[in-house]
Amino acid sequence: MTMNRRDALKSVVLMMGGTMVGASAILTGCTPEHQIEGLNFMPEDIAFLDEIGDTIIPETDTPGAKAAGIGSFMVMMVKDCYTADQQKTFVDGLNTISKDFEAQNGKDFVGAPAEERLAYLNGMFEQYKASGQSREPQVINMLRDLTVLGYFTSEVGATQALNFVETPGRFDPCIPLEPGDKAYAI
Repeated sequence: MTMNRRDALKSVVLMMGGTMVGASAILTGCTPEHQIEGLNFMPEDIAFLDEIGDTIIPETDTPGAKAAGIGSFMVMMVKDCYTADQQKTFVDGLNTISKDFEAQNGKDFVGAPAEERLAYLNGMFEQYKASGQSREPQVINMLRDLTVLGYFTSEVGATQALNFVETPGRFDPCIPLEPGDKAYAI
């Protein structure tokens, strides 16, 4: 789960290739036929998702995922693009994260220090990797994928975390990219 911005960019490239949960709906532009009717998220759920997103992509010299409104983005994607099974996995996973974190740390995820939240999410990701489940979508992968996609396609992510050129000049396929340089926004 520990991810620097370069790793996040690599994830965006992979996701744009269609490897994320819900990618078929995104790529075809169609809403899945079977979804949970009346799936609603409360403002505190969106705040919880903002904190998870900000733990995955924290504020550094550029704004973090919370500044991009990642919680609202995740809610929109889950409601519009995920099937009923994926939606259930997502909601159940959020409930598990909330309950397990509080049981382990004695405090709510939202009010906990960033280091504790990151340690918990990294542990969850390592546990998922160790389980060997490659086909079953797990909430930790959903959260990571949605955070990276939402952040780097937001105005904040595209203009401040990436090298954004509003009106590009000529096409030059061989621009040198030095270590530490920002990647270019799409």
